[in-house]
Amino acid sequence: MDYKAAEHYIIDKLSKELPCTLYYHGIEHTLDVLNAAENYAVMEHLNKEDLILLRTAALYHDSGFLVKYSSNEVASVEIISNVLPGFGYSDQQIDRISKMILTTELPQKPRNLPQKILCDADMDYLGRDDFYMIGIRLYREWNENGIPTTLREWYIQELYFLQQHEYFTWSAFNLRNEKKMKYIADIKALLGNRI
Repeated sequence: MDYKAAEHYIIDKLSKELPCTLYYHGIEHTLDVLNAAENYAVMEHLNKEDLILLRTAALYHDSGFLVKYSSNEVASVEIISNVLPGFGYSDQQIDRISKMILTTELPQKPRNLPQKILCDADMDYLGRDDFYMIGIRLYREWNENGIPTTLREWYIQELYFLQQHEYFTWSAFNLRNEKKMKYIADIKALLGNRI
């Protein structure tokens, strides 16, 4: 398989063709997930072949946004089924990548280590310093893509999401959970008793 060619192809395509209203799910998010996935893969001692498949899944996990806004994971799987054979990926490798991508759909239910790493990488920002900055981009994206939400409704949904979310790898939990819990407390304080 030619990972580098598959990487170049999708980065170029996402950079040029994603809708301009994807303030959260743009190329920056894809590259952020790739970076987080690589970091967690090292921390979790993922083997070399699984790492290549994980990196491919990270790059293509939101490619479905090229086609549609909702249920983009299924569209992403359709894209890799058509594109990755041209880069020498086997049917078995494409199947494993597809399963990784499908586990990023909410609610996440990963079954193996590569799937768990991808899910944690996709939600990595929940426990990082840039949480509020990235979150407000998603709020703007929703409002411009047919999901009208007031700022108060947004923070109520964020609070619920943070409380329901769990990290699947020990590495992500150790690295991000403490700050995520701080954000839960912050948002509760922001909303007061008016939830």
